Amino acid sequence: MGEILKAYIVPHPPIIIPEIGKGQETGASETMKAYDQIGRQIKELAPQVIIITTPHGTAYENYIHISPGKKLTGSFASFGAPELKYQFDSDTQLIDKIIENSHLSGIDSGTLGARDRELDHGTLVPLYHIAKYYSDFSLIRISIAGLPLEQLYIFGSCIQKAVEQSDKNVVIIGSGDLSHRLKADGPYGFAEEGPAFDEYIVQAITTCDFKKLLEADANFCERAGECGLRSFAILAGALNSYNVKSNVLSYEGPFGVGYMVAEMSIDGQDLSRDLVSYYVCKHRSEIEATRKAEDVYVTLARTTLEHFIKKGKAIDVPDYLPAEMLNRKAGVFVSIKKHGMLRGCIGTISPVTNSIAEEIIQNAISAGTRDPRFNPVKDYELNDLIYSVDVLGEPEPVNSIEELDVKRYGVIVTSGYRRGILLPDLEGVETPEQQIEIALSKAGIQKNENYFLERFEVVRHR
Repeated sequence: MGEILKAYIVPHPPIIIPEIGKGQETGASETMKAYDQIGRQIKELAPQVIIITTPHGTAYENYIHISPGKKLTGSFASFGAPELKYQFDSDTQLIDKIIENSHLSGIDSGTLGARDRELDHGTLVPLYHIAKYYSDFSLIRISIAGLPLEQLYIFGSCIQKAVEQSDKNVVIIGSGDLSHRLKADGPYGFAEEGPAFDEYIVQAITTCDFKKLLEADANFCERAGECGLRSFAILAGALNSYNVKSNVLSYEGPFGVGYMVAEMSIDGQDLSRDLVSYYVCKHRSEIEATRKAEDVYVTLARTTLEHFIKKGKAIDVPDYLPAEMLNRKAGVFVSIKKHGMLRGCIGTISPVTNSIAEEIIQNAISAGTRDPRFNPVKDYELNDLIYSVDVLGEPEPVNSIEELDVKRYGVIVTSGYRRGILLPDLEGVETPEQQIEIALSKAGIQKNENYFLERFEVVRHR
C-alpha cells in the first residue's frame, strides 16, 4: 500500500532564487532557511513521487487539470534565468487513479485542456529548492480550480485514496503565497484584510484546523488578495482523517506578499478529523431537500437529462403533466448548477416545439450536453446537479433604460442577425446597464452600434 510520507506548504516567489533575485533574496532569508530545511527533509524521506498543487497552472472553473504527458519540463527563462531548467518523469498510473477516484466523488478532473505544458513558477520554485538535495522522483502537477473550497478538499481526499491504492511513497506540496496586500509600497498595495488573512491562515495551519481553512469568507479572501488558499485546500484534503501535526517553519512578508513555510507530519488515523464525511452528508441533505421541493417543471428537466445521460436518448413527454405544459407554447431556459456554480444554460427566446414540455426536454438535454462553455455532463455528476426552468413571457420593446428592472425583467438585444439575451434576477447583475452590457457582449454587438432593445418577464421554477 502506498503512503503519504509528509506534506508541506510553501510560497513561490522567484525572487528568492539567487540567480533571479541577484541579492534581493536576502530580504526573505527566513523563507530561504525554511526551504533549505525542507529540501534536506525530502532527501531523507526519498519519496518516489512528489505531487505539487499550484495556483498558476492551467486552471478552469469547475474542472481540475492535471498535467499530461510522460515528461514534465520547465525553466526560469521568463525570469531571466534560462539555465535553470528541469525535467521530471510523470507518474501516469497514479494520475489515472486520482482521476478515477475524483469521478467516483462527482468531481470532474483530468489531463485534457492543457494550455501551457511548461511548468509554472508555482511548481518550479519548490522544485528548485528540492532538486538541490534530491531529484530521484516522479512529478505530478495539479492545478487549482474555481470549485468551492470543500470540493477541492474532497478532491484532495481522492489523492489520498489513490496513493493508498498504489505502491508509491509520496510527498505532497501545496504551493501558494498568502496575501499580496501587506504593504502600501508593495506591488499590490495595502489592504487591512491582508495582514488579517495571513494571521488567519497561519493560525489555521498551526492548529491543523482545516475546517477553519475551508470556511474562510470569500469576500475577505478576495480583499486580501490571497494566492494559495485553493492549493492549500487540496493539500489539506489529502490529509483527511489523518492525525496531523503541523509546524510553521517560517512566516514573513518582506516584499508586501505573505510567505509561509510549514511542514505537516502524519501519525496514523484520526477519524474525528474526517471532514469529507461531514461535507458529503451536508451536501446530500441539501440536495434531498431541493429534490423534495422541486415542482413538475424542474422534475421534468432533471429526469430528462438523467435519462439522456444514462440511456442516450430523450424521454417521451410524460402524460401526467398539467395541461399548461402540454398545450401551451413558450420560450424556455433550463439552467443547471453544481455546487452553486453554473454548469450549463441553454434556452429558446421563442418556442420551437409544440409545447412547454417539449421545450423543456429539448433545452434540458442541450444545457447538459451542448453548452459550449462546459464539458458535457457525466453520469457521476448527476446526483450533484440543481436545476431551474424559466418560462419566458412575450418580449416587448423598450424605449428607455428606466423601463428596465434587473430583478423583474430580462433583456434581449438585436442587431441584424445577432441577438443576445440575459435572464432577470441573476447573481452579480445589479443594474440595467450591466444587463445590457452582458447581453451585447453575448451577441457580439458593440456598444456604439445600433441595436433593438426588448424586455421580458419569466416565471422561474426551482
